Amino acid sequence: MPKSYLIDMDGVIVRGSELIPGADTFLERLYQRAIKFLILTNNPLYTPRDLQHRLQRLGINVTADHLYTSALATAQFLKKQRPDGTAFVIGESGLTQALHEAGYVLTDRDPDYVVVGETTALNYDRLTQAVRLVSQGARFIATNPDPNGPSEGGLVPACGAITAFIEAATGVQPYFIGKPNALMMRTALRHLNEHSENAIMIGDRMDTDIRVGTEAGLETILVLTGVSTRALVEKFPYQPTRIVESVAELEMG
Repeated sequence: MPKSYLIDMDGVIVRGSELIPGADTFLERLYQRAIKFLILTNNPLYTPRDLQHRLQRLGINVTADHLYTSALATAQFLKKQRPDGTAFVIGESGLTQALHEAGYVLTDRDPDYVVVGETTALNYDRLTQAVRLVSQGARFIATNPDPNGPSEGGLVPACGAITAFIEAATGVQPYFIGKPNALMMRTALRHLNEHSENAIMIGDRMDTDIRVGTEAGLETILVLTGVSTRALVEKFPYQPTRIVESVAELEMG
């Protein structure tokens, strides 16, 4: 049986708004050989259908079922922890839709959770509400710990930067769901109906992708099309199973 693949998106399949050369043919080989795969992203802004459209514009034909975000992982975690719960949310449609589909009601009145993702429309009033609700006892959850992310114009503040504001004001640390929390890998594997022993994690970051794959018990492959270099790898106490220049090099059984 060929192994299934969990594939980081940014730095492995795309770089910003550009396709990484050979990524499209790699995914096509997976399709042709009927190998199960999921494309993962810590970015909670977009729904799987939004991401599907983005990738299709770059020439990658995948279905929404092949895309898994930290927002989906967060929604599944909350559904299991407290079914039919309530949440105050700082985030965009990728997160709010996932929570609605998990049976959650979004409210600013005594919510079970304050859930923070990423947003392009952050305002002081929403931050103040989040601070007050966490101070009053709402559980503090965040989709991912990334302090910043890439954009066409350069770095933008991401989920970790927003949560830092709330944490500084309340003294309460959030529980992060996305990578490098192995919880995201386990929910992704359940989504694939796959076991860790028969799965491979492909990523470009040692501190998130390779760490989470290692901790979840997967074989790991580091690609050098993102932020990591061979010299950087040596500084980490854990190592990837393999290092390749890009996914274009990969052959699967």
